[in-house]
Amino acid sequence: MDPAEYCRAIESHLCRRNEGHLIRIVGPVFETVIGWASQGIPLAVACKGIDQYCERYYAKGPRRRPVRVEFCEADVLETFDNWRRAVGVSPPSEGDAAEKRSDSLPSHIDRAIVRLTALRAGRAPDALSIQLDDTVRELDALKTSARQSRGDARAGIVDRLSALDAALIERGGAALDDHRRAALRSSAEAEIAPFALRMAPEACAAAVDAAFTRLLRAALGLPTIAFV
Repeated sequence: MDPAEYCRAIESHLCRRNEGHLIRIVGPVFETVIGWASQGIPLAVACKGIDQYCERYYAKGPRRRPVRVEFCEADVLETFDNWRRAVGVSPPSEGDAAEKRSDSLPSHIDRAIVRLTALRAGRAPDALSIQLDDTVRELDALKTSARQSRGDARAGIVDRLSALDAALIERGGAALDDHRRAALRSSAEAEIAPFALRMAPEACAAAVDAAFTRLLRAALGLPTIAFV
């Protein structure tokens, strides 16, 4: 995407989040957004960062002023870092490997059950409903074991969560029509395109697959069941 077009798209997205109040991207802010484009931050990722800031801002109560681009920069960069780790287009930092996960396995399973149950009652495609039911039943059983599991038993539960996640993603992809699935694949390829020339073909293909999975999750509202 042309940098000027990228800026216009960010401007339009922020206008929508500000309920029609237009904030022009000019001067230093224009340079900031051009910097996002030059770093290869996908438009969808930048917009998600803006949404993240807006949701936190709106949660504080009635708005006192429109959200400006510069308020969202930290969230955009954080979202981009998370996206790069998820799709594998950049190596993890030295601290990532040593970072200790504070989330507990039973809590993670609990949240997955809640989200899957809500999805089952809401907008899930019919072709996905049986898979959702089966997954929730198995997660219920795993939750009980997870509370006391250690060592190999815990590793076995984590492996099973990854398998359930993969199966749900596969079924979710199959539930989409060809046109929508192709559109998500094209969006995934577009997200990775700025990095493709710097990546080995195998790594690039894996990154596109990871981006497609992320977009598919978002499109269907699927939680991440894998505990990673």
